[in-house]
Amino acid sequence: MKNKPEDKKTVVQKDKIKVSSDKNEKKEIINIVYSNKGFALIYDADVNIPLESNLDNKSLNILSPNLPNGTPVRITNIINGKSLMTVVKNKIDIPAFYNSVITKRIVSELLINPNEPYVYIETINSNNLYVANDVKTFDEEKEVANKAPVDDIMVQSISLETEIKESKTNNFVTNFNYIIKFADFYFEDSAIMLKNRLFEEYNIENILIKKLSQNNFRVYKGPYKDFEKLKKGFHNIENLDFDSIEIIKL
Repeated sequence: MKNKPEDKKTVVQKDKIKVSSDKNEKKEIINIVYSNKGFALIYDADVNIPLESNLDNKSLNILSPNLPNGTPVRITNIINGKSLMTVVKNKIDIPAFYNSVITKRIVSELLINPNEPYVYIETINSNNLYVANDVKTFDEEKEVANKAPVDDIMVQSISLETEIKESKTNNFVTNFNYIIKFADFYFEDSAIMLKNRLFEEYNIENILIKKLSQNNFRVYKGPYKDFEKLKKGFHNIENLDFDSIEIIKL
């Protein structure tokens, strides 16, 4: 499958690292392509974070469990669509439920609800973002669905703008309704195969499949109407180490 330049309205594949060499400058350039929708942990001095990873709550820097120091990113409040560009200060080990640690200034700038800090993190290496516009064949999906942990199973071209819940009234008033998405598949057979594996090999129950379109089938768990129940549900599956898991607001 060939990679193509990024369309601004397209969700890129996650956890991809491309390493290239510029012979003229004789140095290695590392380009990271990553995106994730999930909950941020709001930084507080009382939060158990290593001293070297401390943040200044007046800064716009973030901490990331997936990206190295200095990575440029865009962080978007999915509830209202507000976003800003910043950099990762440090890579840090935090519970897998969270996709970042953010400062109170970011909370203020993006009007993030402290009770629902649902954000989209994406790298902004402008000349190195790729999308999967070509669909995988069933055989390729079958190979993926038979693999553990599951890697690279998200093939989609979805506008983030359609997933942002615009709020024209009180930004802090929202319906709490989320699912845990395991993967989106082009073929229904691939989705069924993954669902069966999750139950038979990992004893994960109540897995559902939703037909999003003619050729888009989502494997997920939920919905969750309560933050603590969502955290508990995520905790029960986080050890699977699936690269494509995302928390999605309905």
